[in-house]
Amino acid sequence: MTTSQDTFQGKVAVITGASAGIGAGFAEHAASLGMKLVLSDIAEDRLAAVVRALADKGAEVEGVVTDVSDPASVEALAERAYERFGTVDLLLNNAGIMAMGYSWEIPAERWDAMLRINIGGYVNGIRAFVPRLLAQGGKAWVVNVSSVGGFLPSPLMAPYSVTKFGTLALTESLAYELQMKQSDIQVSVVFPDSVQSEIFKVDAPGQGAQPEVAAFNAQLQARADSAGITPLEHARRCFEQIAEGRYWVFPQPEMVDAALPARTDMILGRHNPVLNPNV
Repeated sequence: MTTSQDTFQGKVAVITGASAGIGAGFAEHAASLGMKLVLSDIAEDRLAAVVRALADKGAEVEGVVTDVSDPASVEALAERAYERFGTVDLLLNNAGIMAMGYSWEIPAERWDAMLRINIGGYVNGIRAFVPRLLAQGGKAWVVNVSSVGGFLPSPLMAPYSVTKFGTLALTESLAYELQMKQSDIQVSVVFPDSVQSEIFKVDAPGQGAQPEVAAFNAQLQARADSAGITPLEHARRCFEQIAEGRYWVFPQPEMVDAALPARTDMILGRHNPVLNPNV
């Protein structure tokens, strides 16, 4: 049986949003598999700390401060990755931000930032790296991180739901296009559920504007703290499934498996959406 280490040892990975949370977990686990790393984030100090920690453990790693919403910045990331290692084998689009609140109350600039980063950042990654992956030939991987929210829209998280649904559409379209090219590039889409991180504490400005919004935010953070898996365990499960050749990567399949039948029945039956009383 081929393991993730057999598949990825010695390969070069580019990981966006790598300074914290899921992204830092991806970076740490990829290093443990013997991968060479180019890590990017807009948070320079946090990124430098992750790079130092991995380098101290013997990883070949470079950090590149990147604004994924800026095509030129992502192009510079690709150029630096190829300058450093001569090739890239895996692009892992992970960078993203959160916004919470009623959809009509979230400021226009926050909506715009969500779309530019959570969707535009992935588009920029694809535009910068896929032509290079096609040109170099051989096996490669493009992995986009969506969310269980890419299947299950939520109240008070409209921008997040929109961008994670969009990630699923973008990734599936890319998979079809690379099949048309008869490319050996494997495309995968990841659907995290609850992972231990600070996203609901530090990355959802304005969540206290309404008491119910603050309560919902606190509920999600409490769930992450109590029931979430660690970013490192999340990464381990993802890399195992990617190594198996899976397009659909479910590190925590329980929630989706439980919720999708009812959602599918709602769509096929043309039933109106009804709010879950637990929200």
